[in-house]
Order: sequence, then C-alpha cells, then structure tokens
Amino acid sequence: FDHVGLTYAQAGTESLTDIDFSAKAGQTIGIIGGTGSGKSSLVNLIPRFYDVTGGEITIDGKSIKHFTLKSLRHNIGIVQQDVYLFSGTIYDNIVYGRPDATREEVMEAAKRAGAHEFITELKDGYDTYVGERGVKLSGGQKQRISIARVFLKNPPIIILDEATSALDNESEYEVAKSLGRLSEGRTTLTIAHRLSSIRNSDRILVLTHDGIVEEGNHEELLEKHGIYDQFYRMANELK
Repeated sequence: FDHVGLTYAQAGTESLTDIDFSAKAGQTIGIIGGTGSGKSSLVNLIPRFYDVTGGEITIDGKSIKHFTLKSLRHNIGIVQQDVYLFSGTIYDNIVYGRPDATREEVMEAAKRAGAHEFITELKDGYDTYVGERGVKLSGGQKQRISIARVFLKNPPIIILDEATSALDNESEYEVAKSLGRLSEGRTTLTIAHRLSSIRNSDRILVLTHDGIVEEGNHEELLEKHGIYDQFYRMANELK
C-alpha cells in the first residue's frame, strides 16, 4: 500500500466532520484531541470496524470497500491500550499474527519487540501459559507481546491507539522503543496520550468535534499558538 486517504466521514452515532487528510507510504501521522473528539472513531474507519456514510477512505487510490475484509485487515496492524491475549502460551499469542510462521520467526519477532529477554527468563519460556487475558503478565509485558504479534504479521499500515497510556513510566519507555522499531518504514497513525509519543511525527492532526482544526509538524503547530500549543504548555506544567 502506498497511500492512505480519508475524506469526510461519519461513523455510527459519532459524526466526524471536515475530516480530509492523506498519508504517504512510510509517513507517521500523530492524532491528538480531547475526549470524544473522534480519534478512535477516525482510525477505526480504516480497517472497517465502522463504515463511512459519506465521503470515502482510499488506499492506493482505491476505496477500501473494494478490498475484501480479510485482505484489508491482513495489511493493517493495530496496537491498542487494552491488549487482548488469549488463554494459552506466549508462543500461541505471538504466532496468532501469522499462523504459518516458524518458531524461529516468532522468536525474531519477539526480539524486535523487546520481548525475547523477559520471555526467556520465565520458567517455561515461550511455552509459558499466560492465563485468561494474560493475567500472569505485567502491562508492559503484555504490550510487548502484542507488538511482537504485529512484527510477525509485518503489515504496511500500523495503527497505534494510545498504546502506552496505561503503563508506568519505565514500561512506557521500553514499549515506546519497541513501537519506534515497529513504525520504521510503515505508514503509521498514532493516537496520542502523551505529546512525547507523537512529537516527531511527520504530521500531526488536532481533532475537535468540528473535525481537523490544526495540522502540521510539531514546530509548525507551536508557532500557530492554537490548541496544540495549549496541549503542549499544559503537558509541560504537569512535569
């Protein structure tokens, strides 16, 4: 996929107005906005968790409705705040990203996600049973397993939906490094909980109930002295 574009769209009961943006292959797009501004609804339109009722979403110039759901979602990797792990082993949970992968490929994906070291320190290693929803693992460990799953899948489009917001500072730092490696060379849309996670994005979109109200990179948005600048000042005051 070389290009992702989205124009005016409405999803479910939540309207997204004046939404018009595109992302080139390999670009990183940061998305920030207040609660209820439609950030998650926006990215959920791309894998068709919702369908647009106006306008269209295109990939490589083709409407996503022209792709089968299987083909579309095969090319999209999603890392969310609430990680879902299945009742089974760590190996089972990673290989779910690509069931035909070899054990060596699973281990390589775990290494790239920064998960291999803690996995091998567990008594049963990759064969460790994680429990329902991964109750035997910490938040940071679960998140790195979910990232390993996406590394194994190797999709060209990545969606990061507040992937580090529920972690403590130490875990967030480790997971952020893993996400940085995951985003390399891929078209990545990141919903931000902390500005630090999108500061270096190629472009940042600021959403309100009126749609995209500001757009640019970090420096350009600060110079506008608008909503993004207010978010930035508030974040610095809380440090």
